[in-house]
Amino acid sequence: MRIFVLLSRVPFPLEKGDKLRAFHQIKELSKKNEIILCALNPVSKLDKQEAFSKLSPYCLSINFLDLSIPGRYWNMLLALLSKRPIQTGYFYSRKAHKEIIRLIEHYKPDHLYCQLIRTTEYLRNIELKKTLDYQDVLSYGIKRRQRKKSLLFKPVFTLEYRRLLRYEREIFDCFENKTIISIPDRDLIPHKDKKEIHVIPNGVDHSYFKPIENAKKYDIIFTGNMGYPPNIDAAEFLVRNIMPIVWQKHPDAKVVLAGASPSRKVLSLKSELVEVTGWMDDIRDAYSAAGIFIAPMRIGTGLQNKLLEAMSMKIPTITTSLANDALQAGNNKEILVGNNETELATHLINLLENDDLRESIAENGYSFVHNNHSWDQATNKLHSIINNS
Repeated sequence: MRIFVLLSRVPFPLEKGDKLRAFHQIKELSKKNEIILCALNPVSKLDKQEAFSKLSPYCLSINFLDLSIPGRYWNMLLALLSKRPIQTGYFYSRKAHKEIIRLIEHYKPDHLYCQLIRTTEYLRNIELKKTLDYQDVLSYGIKRRQRKKSLLFKPVFTLEYRRLLRYEREIFDCFENKTIISIPDRDLIPHKDKKEIHVIPNGVDHSYFKPIENAKKYDIIFTGNMGYPPNIDAAEFLVRNIMPIVWQKHPDAKVVLAGASPSRKVLSLKSELVEVTGWMDDIRDAYSAAGIFIAPMRIGTGLQNKLLEAMSMKIPTITTSLANDALQAGNNKEILVGNNETELATHLINLLENDDLRESIAENGYSFVHNNHSWDQATNKLHSIINNS
């Protein structure tokens, strides 16, 4: 089968969750199908040659469609006036739309597959079998972020939330198949037939993220794209609220915040006990240099890849109910779950002081992700859905 894959971003480098999911799905789908990749590109500094070389083993054709900065802002304004979500406007371009139609007419794919509702305006009216990967619920993510915004920005986020809610419901019926990353996300989709959405979880590359013996430079690690609002919030929550409780008992405990594009807020957290790495060529170097992983997520949706990676590297892991609801790991067995700074700090202190607990959570978490999260298993389900539509 020939599958046309449309993405809102070039799926390399793999510093964002949507790019990671897309890359591995393309890799797995290519084993049984021809892939025509079309990726929008809103990033001016993208190394296209490197991205092309990483993707070319899996694609019959690779097409990057640049979105100019002036064009993006103009299309956001048009979206605002047309009552569409600003997010769809940001990623929409008439020029790109014409090229996407041309590519589809040229390659004559059997199926269209697009990721996130950011791309659906391009494909919604095309008379071919189509699958939409909602991935997660953008409307609910905006709703959670809206609660933390100042009075100045709250109206904008409220407006975007309402538009996304309407759009997620409206676009549902334009696609034969719908997929999403987790059951909690599926249950938030505002459509009466949301149970029809197939849950396709993320996997983890177990051959890459595996236990590595390394000297421990840090006691605690949190990873992720440090320019992404939910990760910024989690980093601040960790350093400003959780760690002061931990430092009362363990004043020398060191924290590392590892990941690309740290915001000014994240950079301001640096101290003698807190390191901010920025982009790392190999994030495993950070994981393997730390004793405990924590993801104190308070906003955002979807399945946190960082949890899968840490558990696959056999690092004892702590998170919140918000993140674990999507992961579904066993609390106090495969992971430790806390919902406020006191509970999360207590878990950290217990792991710092109890070698047996550290080893038990690490071993059980490792077994959990190996049994439940592999890219080939998840993508085989996606392949079946596409083939049978």
